[in-house]
Amino acid sequence: MTHPPNERLRIAYLCDQDPGNTSLYSGGNSRILAALQDHVGDVHVLSQGWHMAEPIRRLVEALPDKITIRARWRLHLMLSRLIARGVNAQLAAGQFDVLFGAYSFHALRHVSPPAGTITAYTSDATPTTYRDSEIGASFGSYLSLSRGLDPWIKRQETQVFQNTDLLLWPTDWLRDAANRAYGLDGAKAVTIPWGANIPDPGEPDKPISLRRDAPIQLLVLGRDWFAKGGPTAFDAMQILRGEGVDARLTVIGTTPPDFHMSEHVTVHPYLDKSNTAQFETFQSTLRNAHFMVMPSYESYGFAFCEASAYGLPSLCLRVGGVPVRDGINGHALPISATPQDFAQVIRRYLKRPETYNALRQSSRREYKDHLNWNAWGKAVAAKLHTQMDQ
Repeated sequence: MTHPPNERLRIAYLCDQDPGNTSLYSGGNSRILAALQDHVGDVHVLSQGWHMAEPIRRLVEALPDKITIRARWRLHLMLSRLIARGVNAQLAAGQFDVLFGAYSFHALRHVSPPAGTITAYTSDATPTTYRDSEIGASFGSYLSLSRGLDPWIKRQETQVFQNTDLLLWPTDWLRDAANRAYGLDGAKAVTIPWGANIPDPGEPDKPISLRRDAPIQLLVLGRDWFAKGGPTAFDAMQILRGEGVDARLTVIGTTPPDFHMSEHVTVHPYLDKSNTAQFETFQSTLRNAHFMVMPSYESYGFAFCEASAYGLPSLCLRVGGVPVRDGINGHALPISATPQDFAQVIRRYLKRPETYNALRQSSRREYKDHLNWNAWGKAVAAKLHTQMDQ
């Protein structure tokens, strides 16, 4: 049966966390749901409860956060045969065209949609690809004993992903790593970048020039100063200042330690985007910054999409699937890059300010063409309709 490209599909949305909570999964869960609703079809959110195993879920949720965040999904996977019975009952009653899973592969284990229902999945990482990457190595493991479960977990992942019709990864890095790890058919795995977790700020009101005789504004955006590479950004600022460049640093989302503070550092420990005045501060900072300097270890990084929305180039590390293309919306440096290396990129643009203007324009264009949720939703709609017509 051929489905018209504009036909709205009936979608069952499955994730282990409530997509209505925008603080979870860095807001990505709620954005994915909204984009599906806007561009693909009518979305019904399946229960996040564990059905027959619900009492165990409640016990897990009562544990300290550091344990819960790691134990929850592993126990979910162990109990997936029981939990899947409740999910299957919801699917049988709903007559859905699509079962769409986000972030939580374990929620799909042992789920058997009715015939004719296609399955799709998206996430910015999987347990095995994360663990085997530089990102996983940099953060280590809180529960080292859990490493004994790794071979079993990988077998469960392989079963889920081999049985999923469409794998909609946001990065080539994850697509290629998953294909290798799980022996996947490359035809089912496609790259569709995720978007910024902010409304489109629109075109810049005025061009932002880069001049050696004027202040250069650097930005760090995130909740963890050290994890986001704040020390490197601070040291790069200090290097430039030592060369007579009036470099300054603004930090949003965290407070650096005293030894990374100076009169040239402005800190906004938290900005609530739902508060009009605070959101205006956020927007003004991104509009007027020259570079977001974020040498962090990321599997994706919504902050890079947000920077591009404002035409703000990002300087980061080439690690994981960061959505930064060299010379397009910034530069991704090698993992071994030093503060001097980041300062050197800025120096190059100071010598040729016209190239900086072009970089700002292409950063904004990268957002408009790729790094927004409307683009993601439209591309996903096309893939789902094609899959259904096969």
